[in-house]
Amino acid sequence: MPKRRRKLSKEFEKLIALAKKDIELITAKIHDIEEDEILDEYKTAFTPVLKCYMIIDHSYKEVGYNEDIENFYKDYLYQMQKFTGEYEI
Repeated sequence: MPKRRRKLSKEFEKLIALAKKDIELITAKIHDIEEDEILDEYKTAFTPVLKCYMIIDHSYKEVGYNEDIENFYKDYLYQMQKFTGEYEI
């Protein structure tokens, strides 16, 4: 049985690239924290954002653009907003 082609979206690929840059920047800032207790707190709080991004990236590469990916991205935005609202970085 032939494999189905993935539906791609240039606009969504740009959103994923921006999300990746945001993840990398925040991760670097978190790793710059010197106090271990605060570092662990920030890492723990950032984990849901990171998981959302990983799901988006993996799903887009495997499945392509669809409604589920849009919902994952909305969840990523919510988690990112929640993190940045609660933590100064």
